[in-house]
Amino acid sequence: MAGTDGAGSGGSGGPGGTGEPGGRLSLLGVRHHGPGSARAVRAALEAARPGVVLVEGPPEADALIPLAADEDMRPPVALLAHAVDEPGRSAFWPLAEFSPEWVAVRWALEHGVPARFIDLPAAHTLAWRAADEERTGQADEETTGPGDGREGGDVPGAASLDVRGDPLAVLASAAGHDDPERWWEDVIEHRGPGEGDVFAPFTALEEAMTALRETEEGGEGDVAHDRDLVREAYMRLQVRSARREFAEGVAVVCGAWHVPALRRRAAVAADRALVKGLPRTKVDMTWVPWSHRRLSRAGGYGAGIESPGWYGHLFAAVDRPVERWLTRVAGLLREEGRTVSPAHVIEAARLAGTLAAIRGRPLPGLSETTDAVRAVLCDGSDVPLALVHDRLVVGDVLGEVPAGAPAVPLQRDLTRTQRRLRLKPEAVERELELDLRKETDTGRSRLLHRLRLLGVGWGEPTASRSTGTFRETWRLRWEPELSVRVAEAGVWGTTVLAAATARAEADAVTARGLAEVTALAERCLLAELPDALTPVMRILADRAALDTDVGHLAEALPALVRSLRYGDVRGTDTGALAEVAAGLAERVFVGLPAACAALDADAAEEMRRHVDSVHTAVGLLGDAPSPGHGDLRSRWRTVLRTLSARDAVSGIVRGRAVRLLLDDGELAPDEAARIMGLVLSPGTAPTDAAAWIEGFVGGGSGGGMLLLHDERLLALIDAWLTGVPADAFTDVLPLLRRTFSAYEPGVRRGVGELVRRGPEARGSVTTAGSGIPGFAAGLDTARADAVLPVIRLLLGGDPAPDDDDLVGVGT
Repeated sequence: MAGTDGAGSGGSGGPGGTGEPGGRLSLLGVRHHGPGSARAVRAALEAARPGVVLVEGPPEADALIPLAADEDMRPPVALLAHAVDEPGRSAFWPLAEFSPEWVAVRWALEHGVPARFIDLPAAHTLAWRAADEERTGQADEETTGPGDGREGGDVPGAASLDVRGDPLAVLASAAGHDDPERWWEDVIEHRGPGEGDVFAPFTALEEAMTALRETEEGGEGDVAHDRDLVREAYMRLQVRSARREFAEGVAVVCGAWHVPALRRRAAVAADRALVKGLPRTKVDMTWVPWSHRRLSRAGGYGAGIESPGWYGHLFAAVDRPVERWLTRVAGLLREEGRTVSPAHVIEAARLAGTLAAIRGRPLPGLSETTDAVRAVLCDGSDVPLALVHDRLVVGDVLGEVPAGAPAVPLQRDLTRTQRRLRLKPEAVERELELDLRKETDTGRSRLLHRLRLLGVGWGEPTASRSTGTFRETWRLRWEPELSVRVAEAGVWGTTVLAAATARAEADAVTARGLAEVTALAERCLLAELPDALTPVMRILADRAALDTDVGHLAEALPALVRSLRYGDVRGTDTGALAEVAAGLAERVFVGLPAACAALDADAAEEMRRHVDSVHTAVGLLGDAPSPGHGDLRSRWRTVLRTLSARDAVSGIVRGRAVRLLLDDGELAPDEAARIMGLVLSPGTAPTDAAAWIEGFVGGGSGGGMLLLHDERLLALIDAWLTGVPADAFTDVLPLLRRTFSAYEPGVRRGVGELVRRGPEARGSVTTAGSGIPGFAAGLDTARADAVLPVIRLLLGGDPAPDDDDLVGVGT
């Protein structure tokens, strides 16, 4: 706040009212993360030239202030405090380039003036949080810091009134505005440098906050209110101490809500009584990268702002902010393939200015520029406008901290590994394609899998465009909270390898089911943790020997078989894994027929999924190079035949068993049609027949294409459906609707067209090929020959050589 105690004389008085002499006091009340407030703070500091700058923030971070001047420090960044004995209990104090607190710290460092943080120590705020969690049984959101309305920060608009109202809304309403954000932009953020008295905004804001605090609804007994009083008492004590130490003057940069409390005269004894006996815990602090996305209110940050990218632009633009902003928007849209000319930018700037004049605003704000962008650059569409909002208004800027910042050993090892693998953390989500035949890509895969084991979700595996096991696709995005996850994982080891190994061993011991252990074995292979794989496999073998639930065994088998293939790609010895997988498969074969009998509808559907997964696993296991797997496929086919023939087995499982045998060529089409005819005979209950149909042609098995190409099967289903009695039709309709709704639209249309034509026309269509393209009695060699040039190119040959060059390609 501009102005001083005693009419600015720097004499006696001041916060605390003790009457001791002290330096001139300048209280600069701000809105956190506001470019207008940041510019005003810089101008006020230049005018006041204090001997010390005091900033709202945890005093444990005082030793970290010099790092703000490091050339490798690039905001947005955050101060991270975490409990030493429980790293997951943590708090952030985010700072952007346009945050007044950051500007104050940088000004102090540039002018050789001491800077200190004066808020209540993080040791107390984290202890408060632990007590709250113990009382409520719920963990608070991790991000606190300046502005979240809980301990450690204030609400946007320099207030901590999340339970008592929004001070910005009250002030805007008093000024006749219905939009608090727009009012604040007009009054503060759009003020240019050097406009009027540099202390005037702080004077007006203090007067407004003083009036608001006099009408504050919260009172004694309210937790947030009481803790604000403790924080303000602590800050008064720090201000009083600094005034005695620095005769040149003291400048305090804090949330404007606190300014009246710091101005108020209070007895030293009363302030000391408030802060005495507070709970505390041992904490560590460091700088961590932050992002514009996490500064946004939509990112879950209590003190967040709607448009961090826009605010950053306002702070950095030396002149003509609207024109420069529209130029950036145009550049982004051009990169996305949209046609945007300089004339578009000129017209958009003109429209933004006109809208501001019509709305009575001093300058075009974000709403005016957004409306102009939508109308002129986006042709009225909100689709490209959403891109502008995501990339520019919010933004994907991720800060950086210098290598010398304090960090747990695990974080340092992770940073070294990221640099060695050239895998830089980025706030923007991106896709990473890895070729596991390359050493660097293999290292990246190892790192990402190890971090996932540690609960550091930097990357998420996604479906690869390639079906080969030598490729992986990841979706990466680094979120600031991952720094906390890394600190938490530090209890497992000092390197990523050691920590992931220890965590995997511990997870194997505490795993609740067999499927969890097999999934863990798979992740150990993917992360290449040989020291963890041995104990995990021992636990897996013990669990598998004791587990008699066929469903559990069937659920565990696919992960084991996938692990065999991953181990083969990575050159890992998977002999022990192969033996466990083969033994698991044998136990599934023995127990599956009995487990599939007498099931209700939900249990039968689950068992159908198990049959599918085991079938896929056996197919992969049969290809594995390990000895002893040669006849697994034949034994599995025997199990499928048993399932297909037993009446006690649920219809959906019997139907799926027949379909799998048909797809593998173990059942002739005529035989499949005969079995279907028996199942769909009048002697079979309609609901059981419908379940059999769902198992045979439903469940994502490609059954629609089968019906398109085999008119006999379609005719059997058609005849059965038309013969279902009226009283049973409503019972089978949900099953049939679920079956056919899973087909792709084109398949449904094709099946519907065949059914509409009727049996006689359908036969002529499928034999003569007239009516629906692609159906004929034999192969269409002319259509097949059309793909030969493409195949030649794929094989690296001449697009049009002799056809003899491709002999055997299609066989």
